[in-house]
Amino acid sequence: MAEGEGTGGAGGHDGFLGAVYDSKSTADVAALYDRWAETYDAEMAQAGYRHPSICLALLARHLPRGTAPLLDAGAGTGLIGEWLRIMGYPQVEALDISEGMLKVAARKNCYSAFHVLALGGTLPFASDSFGGVISAGVFTSGHVGAEGLDELIRITRPGGVIVLTVKGTLWESGFSARVSELEAKGLVSRAEETAPYVSMPGETGTTPSRGLVLRVS
Repeated sequence: MAEGEGTGGAGGHDGFLGAVYDSKSTADVAALYDRWAETYDAEMAQAGYRHPSICLALLARHLPRGTAPLLDAGAGTGLIGEWLRIMGYPQVEALDISEGMLKVAARKNCYSAFHVLALGGTLPFASDSFGGVISAGVFTSGHVGAEGLDELIRITRPGGVIVLTVKGTLWESGFSARVSELEAKGLVSRAEETAPYVSMPGETGTTPSRGLVLRVS
């Protein structure tokens, strides 16, 4: 799923992006993404959506090829999953709040399992289940905050990485401080943090985000 960062722009994104941004419950978010699923890929391409490319580059830089399994947390329609096998990651599971989005992703034959789940609460995976986690456009307003980090750390094996994007307003309102706390506790180390960038240049009023790589201790 993608973050609802803009309030207007090309391609008719105003309705879905604005509604997602203002959502008050996970049920509302899921329903909106279900309705958006069939046109999502084309609309995000038109908006110049950058999060998947940045996350893929960060993952390749910090996680060896062949690491398995991975979790695409917030997989949406599979924009990242399509590339992971090509890049040398042979087994990827998809998690998303929207069953409709995952049905589109399933057509791409790039995931080994599908999980209709919301981040932010307890996840039904054993500790140390995944060699890495990638999460593009999920940690943002109306979606998931810093409360989603603890479970992703738990299910990632020591030495694995969590690659994610964080919207600037979320970063400044507690997310950065939470990452620092996790580092101080020795649970993760900050392997890389990008400079802020605009994730959707085709949208007006887009708040910058940053990419972050956390290595699990």
